Amino acid sequence: MCGILAVSGYRDVIQDLYDGLIVLQHRGQDAAGIVTYDNQFHLKKSTGMVSEVFHASSLQRLKGPMGIGHVRYPTAGCSSEFEAQPFFVNSPYGMALAHNGNLTNAAQLAKEIKEQDFRHLNTTSDSEVLLNVFSLALRKQRPKHVNPEHIFRAVRTVMRRCKGAYSAVSLIGGQGIVGFRDPYGIRPLQIGRKRFGMKYEYMIASENTVFKAMDYEFMRDVQPGECVFIDKNNRLHSRVVKKGDLHPCIFEWVYLAAPDSTIDGVNVYKARVRMGESLAKQIKAAGIHIDSVIPIPDTGRPAAAGLADKLKVRYREGFVKNRYIGRTFIMPGQEMRKRSLNFKLHPIDLEFKGNCVLLVDDSIVRGNTSRKIVEMARKAGAKKVYFASASPPIIGPDPYGIDLPTTTELIASDHTIPEIKKMIGADGLFYNTVDDMRRSIKIGNPKIKHFSDGCFTGKYPTPEVTPKMLRELGCGRNEARESFAREEDNGNNPDQTKMMALV
Repeated sequence: MCGILAVSGYRDVIQDLYDGLIVLQHRGQDAAGIVTYDNQFHLKKSTGMVSEVFHASSLQRLKGPMGIGHVRYPTAGCSSEFEAQPFFVNSPYGMALAHNGNLTNAAQLAKEIKEQDFRHLNTTSDSEVLLNVFSLALRKQRPKHVNPEHIFRAVRTVMRRCKGAYSAVSLIGGQGIVGFRDPYGIRPLQIGRKRFGMKYEYMIASENTVFKAMDYEFMRDVQPGECVFIDKNNRLHSRVVKKGDLHPCIFEWVYLAAPDSTIDGVNVYKARVRMGESLAKQIKAAGIHIDSVIPIPDTGRPAAAGLADKLKVRYREGFVKNRYIGRTFIMPGQEMRKRSLNFKLHPIDLEFKGNCVLLVDDSIVRGNTSRKIVEMARKAGAKKVYFASASPPIIGPDPYGIDLPTTTELIASDHTIPEIKKMIGADGLFYNTVDDMRRSIKIGNPKIKHFSDGCFTGKYPTPEVTPKMLRELGCGRNEARESFAREEDNGNNPDQTKMMALV
């Protein structure tokens, strides 16, 4: 999961890019980068939050009427300036690219790029691989001036060669901005526009919450297999270059996306409310007494509100969240996640003392966070502590760019719900069903027939994802994390360029 952004206009676009990345910060807190173009490329990227990476001096030098940006989170517990995006190659024309997703055949493509095309790769990032595949496809056409047909043919080649999940934006020097989404539409990508006199400026972004904040009009989602090209004269061209079948990642509605975003026609907040409502029938059937429904902030709030409304039980805020601690799900390393939680959540004792409470979270991953939260509620004086997950048990990893742990680390992969209840210390545990979760989203857009929800079902939309591939992915991540931990224990700076960067 990362956030990507592209702007093409008639003035310097750096302010829109910077402000847009601030809005997308929830999609990645590890690194940020922006590249702009005004007859030459201007690039700034580094590790850290957007406000930490960019300062007044760097913003002033990022000139040009077109540019792209990226916020990154690492999926292997690492953090490296070398892996920050956008990436850049100088041929043809000079091209930069920012990517959200993960190429499942990145290793094979990297081998081909090195051995057949004699190109050097600076990192292990699949995003650098994607950029090279795209640039090679465009260069082989040898166009003196790029037109939409050149772009569409190049992206068609990308979609033929690249497997997995990829929503991407690219800046081509002197030619324009490109955006494309893989044929399964796994990662979100959307288009917006804003009037500039009698003309339009355009923005391509991961989520349309950016458009609202920046006064852009939301146009539509980029379709699966579609390429969008905004040429140097700011004219918009688009084409579905490879017919696809929409399988959006269901975790966008569970956790990843901002609640005010609408993705593929489904409002994120309303989908989460419906997930909470669908849990009510299970809890009613359990016949338990609940004094208060308490969300785990922030993503647990909509589900808790829907659940409390259906149960006709009071909704209370029982935890105060420290706004200056990032999203623990996307922090590198389990130890850092554990430590941050102690500072992140503080219980309001009066809401727990002597009460039977139902805690509502978006999901349960390893179970460590849930166990800690249950302990907090008991220490605050709760008589009974029940726990509800708005999503079903997570039984497998995600090969498309989310840092869900390997199967052996997932508490639900080899434990029953009663066992998990005991492990997290709850008096009762409730999970949504896969069907109810899907239904909560489809109500917003009945045209969505399928999802990328393999982490809940074990069935993945792209055919190359096999149990063997998932095992290899897990081994690679474990080796990277162990290497990173060893280096930290020895007081050294890990060689982060060797870490897997499946962004």
